[in-house]
Amino acid sequence: MQPNIKKAILTEGPVGRTLVSLTIPMMFGILSMVAFNLVDTIFVGRLGAVQLAALSYTFPVVLVIASIAMGLGIGASAVISVAIGEGNDQKVRRLTTDSLILSLLIVTVFAVTGLLTIDPVFTALGAPPHILPLIRQYMRIWYFGVICVVVPMVGNNAIRASGDTKTPAIIMTIAAGINIIFDPLLIFGIGPFPRLEIAGAATATVFARTTTLIVSLYVLYRRKQMITLEIPRLREVLQSWKRILYIGIPAASTRIIIPLASGVITRLLSSYGPKTVAGYGVASRIEFFLLTVILALAAVLAPFVGQNWGAGKHDRVRDAMKFSKHFSLVYGVVLIGVLAIIARPLATVFNKDDTVVTTITSYLRIVPLGYSLQGILVLCAAAMNVLNRPLHAAALSVAQMFVIYIPLALLGSTLFGVRGVYGALTLAYVIAGVAAHLVMRRILRASEKISLD
Repeated sequence: MQPNIKKAILTEGPVGRTLVSLTIPMMFGILSMVAFNLVDTIFVGRLGAVQLAALSYTFPVVLVIASIAMGLGIGASAVISVAIGEGNDQKVRRLTTDSLILSLLIVTVFAVTGLLTIDPVFTALGAPPHILPLIRQYMRIWYFGVICVVVPMVGNNAIRASGDTKTPAIIMTIAAGINIIFDPLLIFGIGPFPRLEIAGAATATVFARTTTLIVSLYVLYRRKQMITLEIPRLREVLQSWKRILYIGIPAASTRIIIPLASGVITRLLSSYGPKTVAGYGVASRIEFFLLTVILALAAVLAPFVGQNWGAGKHDRVRDAMKFSKHFSLVYGVVLIGVLAIIARPLATVFNKDDTVVTTITSYLRIVPLGYSLQGILVLCAAAMNVLNRPLHAAALSVAQMFVIYIPLALLGSTLFGVRGVYGALTLAYVIAGVAAHLVMRRILRASEKISLD
């Protein structure tokens, strides 16, 4: 008989202090993974603008697969955290184990499909013929190792559901460190290592992610006691998958929307040339880095809301939402001021080409005007998933990208060029953020008649 899982730990103590204490290690974990991607971008950028453009074309597809994994992880974390709040150990183990099995099955299907469709997919994204061979080199390796990329994402979400953000942060930091070490060795062929160039970046990524797979499974099974080796009845497994997918499918769809929209925008910007695409790809990764604090807060907000909701402490959910939204507003304003000063010097770190640098600089001076409200959307979506309202979160993201952003980007490109595309994204962030705030307030009022005012 397995020992009891540690009881819910997020249902006591000051709300703000608890969220901050959880967010700090989570922030460093996410920063390490952002550094993971930025290091790839920096080293590949030194190979040349063509290689950097090839890496940028892969970004939407890689993000789609990662979004599927994160969606499954969000679904698993939501139901697991509520089960922990309820004190149901058996349900926690069953949900954790079944979420890992489900992620393995799904990612295998996508990996096989991806390997068979590299050329048509990237041709559709606007990749010119001379860049396709570079894309093939990268994606063939990446697809073969995608299981090591996806399964740990789900596993780390399960660990966070227990209220432990330090362990996933350590796991992610170790992976980033391995990638940072092996990237230059394999890309440039330093010492005894072969010069693989862009294929070296993919190889380093897969090797580093393999470590996260091994460590996360070890932690879940040995330390957290959240995995069971008992053979369940098929009906139990299907019931678990149903609960996970009810939240996971809309959550994955929400996250997929961003790379799909990015693919459309990449196609639109390809008319301005590969260097503009390269600059856009770099700027998108820098943006992810800049929003790390908000993403970390959203990642810990989900288990916090789940455990407290499961324990019936709805007032703590209300207070957590207030704290998180106020933080996002302040943080966004700070970023606007900082980027107004450092945008161009930061752009030159990645590439010296004038077109690439100008594209990055324009993005970092226009789009951050909407970061405060985008942060509110991210935070509200995290809470909505846990509160069993995943369709609301998905609808907001669909509206943001396909109803607001893409139509305005097409118009903005026609009227103002590349800057018009960036202005459209800023407006999409602002409008969707306001809508998310209003929808979240209605959800809480309808559920427990809690006012966020």
